[in-house]
Amino acid sequence: MTTGLQATETRLSPQQTHALGQIWQVLPEARLVGGVVRDLLVGRAVADIDMATPEPPEQVLATLKKAGIKVVPTGLAHGTVTAVIDAAPYEITTLRRDVETDGRHAVVAWTSDWQEDAARRDFTINAMSRGRDGVLHDYFGGRDDLAQGRVRFVGEAATRIEEDALRILRFFRFQARYGGSQPDPEAMQAITQQAALLRGLSVERIWSELKRILTGPNVPDVLTLMDQAGVLAVLFPEGVACARLVRLVEVGAPADAVLRLAALAPEDKAGLARRLKLSKAEGAFLIGVSDGPVPEPGMTDADLRRLLVKDAPEVLLGRTWLRQAEGAGGADQDDWLALRSTLSAMSPPVFPLAGRDILAAGHPPGPQVGAVLEQVRAWWLAEGCTPSREACLTFLKKVLKSQS
Repeated sequence: MTTGLQATETRLSPQQTHALGQIWQVLPEARLVGGVVRDLLVGRAVADIDMATPEPPEQVLATLKKAGIKVVPTGLAHGTVTAVIDAAPYEITTLRRDVETDGRHAVVAWTSDWQEDAARRDFTINAMSRGRDGVLHDYFGGRDDLAQGRVRFVGEAATRIEEDALRILRFFRFQARYGGSQPDPEAMQAITQQAALLRGLSVERIWSELKRILTGPNVPDVLTLMDQAGVLAVLFPEGVACARLVRLVEVGAPADAVLRLAALAPEDKAGLARRLKLSKAEGAFLIGVSDGPVPEPGMTDADLRRLLVKDAPEVLLGRTWLRQAEGAGGADQDDWLALRSTLSAMSPPVFPLAGRDILAAGHPPGPQVGAVLEQVRAWWLAEGCTPSREACLTFLKKVLKSQS
């Protein structure tokens, strides 16, 4: 146990401070735990607040309700309830100890021992707690590890990984954000030896964590570590193109997880989307940016409008970043910037006619309606997608006249 946090170290908003005061009024033994404590120590703004308390969850639920605080039983089986104050959530979890683990899930029991609860957490920097009195409780040296840039497992690294293999990916996420230049050797050794355990996890859990790694800081460095530990070989058995992703980061592409995944994994993108169970939107973007015509510097506005007819602007912009990362075409940074500026300012053109317009112009119903419509559309495309509806109708009359 160490002394309390200094006022200058805190980054709680007035709203958060007020809400914590309400909770501590009725649950005085509760403490801040996990990420909020870590972020307070490094002076980062706090987004989410988690708390722990020795009272069993049913008692916590009843106590908060009695105090007039809105509370939701978000995970009673795991000891968690959520207090909602001024529309903001505050998770409160009863102290726990692991009874049984299988590498994916844990069976837990309640405890009143704070150190026992801290011992089941993943890393020392996440195992600290802070009480109402401002005192920091640090049973495993997390504060010193945080100051030294060490991401270290609580206890034996191999044991923590056996309890939940997702901690392998969490290690790299926290290493990227809080670690120094050299990762903890015990952690890296355990991960290298147990990387295959990742195959037992659901792909939903893997993708959720991988997204956070791909959009976090120091992506090139952390991917190098993941590659050295054999983690990338497990996640992407068909191989990876780390150099391409590094280049994508270097050219300043947006920190979009799916765009970076497209650069990293050269395997069949439709198959990859299915394997990782990406959302419909994520899968469509992954496939879209990986295949199709690429806007290139030097293209005319008419060329770009023709591309926008078929593909969404964000897909075309994604293709430009991937092409630039490949170093194709010899264009420099300014050329690509100018292209994207032009493309971003454009609205996708919409062909102004439909089949009903062909019928209204006197063409009889039948399969030839589509052929005539396509002929007008081809002319509209050739003209740079700029002819108005009136101009298209005029051209339609010419087409019909030539057929009569």
